[in-house]
Amino acid sequence: MANSSNFNKAKKLKSDEFYTQYDDIQKEIEAYFEYNPDTFRKKVVYCNCDDPFESNFFRYFVLNFDKLGLKQLITTSYKPSPIANTQLNLFGDDKTIKKSKGRPKINANKFIINEVHDIDGDGEFNLKDVAKQLKANKNNEWAPLDGDGDFRSDECINLLKQSDIVVTNPPFSLFRPYVKQLFNYNKNFLIIGNLNAITYKEIFPLIKSNKLWLGVTMDGRNKWFQVPDDYPIRENVANSKIEGGKKFLFVKGCLWFTNLDHGRRHQSLPLMTEADVIKFATKKPFKKYDNYNAIEVSLVKNIPSDYKGIMGVPISFLIKYNPEQFEILGATQRGCHDEVPDTKKYNDYWEVRQNGKKTGSSGGKTNENANLIGNDGKKNYFINKKGRIIQSAFQRIFIKHRKK
Repeated sequence: MANSSNFNKAKKLKSDEFYTQYDDIQKEIEAYFEYNPDTFRKKVVYCNCDDPFESNFFRYFVLNFDKLGLKQLITTSYKPSPIANTQLNLFGDDKTIKKSKGRPKINANKFIINEVHDIDGDGEFNLKDVAKQLKANKNNEWAPLDGDGDFRSDECINLLKQSDIVVTNPPFSLFRPYVKQLFNYNKNFLIIGNLNAITYKEIFPLIKSNKLWLGVTMDGRNKWFQVPDDYPIRENVANSKIEGGKKFLFVKGCLWFTNLDHGRRHQSLPLMTEADVIKFATKKPFKKYDNYNAIEVSLVKNIPSDYKGIMGVPISFLIKYNPEQFEILGATQRGCHDEVPDTKKYNDYWEVRQNGKKTGSSGGKTNENANLIGNDGKKNYFINKKGRIIQSAFQRIFIKHRKK
């Protein structure tokens, strides 16, 4: 994962090895456990993008194996670990990878955990503690994979078929095919993605049809993620740091995506009436879009509780979305025309910067965006020969209140 330019670089280079911090995993998983203590009970959890030597997903589930009531934990590394073979002796003589003759080969690995024991209670949890747990029994397996651990490989798919719930931080650059595979095999899941994934044409229909929703603890803001030692970062820059010899990046727009039920999903959003929003917040009436029969609501907190029509809201609305309170009708640029048809096209307009210079783009660029009449003086606008001016709102999701 990554942010802005870092994310684009990571996507281009397929350098997606960003390690989720333990606390972030713990907070999210335990929200489901508190809502339903049986969420993970007698389930096989599969972390199929998580090298056990580096992954806090593995550490968390090993440490909480009995608390969650897991039946089995399967972890596979997506890419070969540069440290795996150097730590071979940590895990003792369980069914494990065989030492090869000559120079050790770096393998992608799988761990299959069926039983764990208490750690030594010294107050510090690390790989050595995990090793002590695993050494205490002979009912676990560590073995090399034949391939590179790609989640699309036959051997990883076979492990996926054995699982009940997939929990991981998949490569952002492969988020679309990753989610598609989960649905192809009808799996429950809890995975990390970027806020922008909400608007993907492959993802939004799943959200709209209530087959996928957002998790509990991440709200689309920035989060720190550890990166590999060889990842190029700059010290003393706002979005990167080095602590304890480890490198970290500040990642924008992080969210949990899931199809596991949780309590926040059933909490109604507290709202004011339209009159009160105007009186205490906006100080002016809601604007209607120029090309959709809906009003613009630029802040989720300003959704009027008594408005019976269609409202356009930011994509961050989904963080607070309760399907019992609201109905999702569609999204701009994402096929909302059946329930919220656009009423106007802008092919005879052209785009203009705030300095008055044309960009060279026609108004067709803003077709299917939610457009408002006027110029706010901040961003590019569109104008036609008659001098009529409109501006695009940011991407909007169209919603309405559920009938009570």
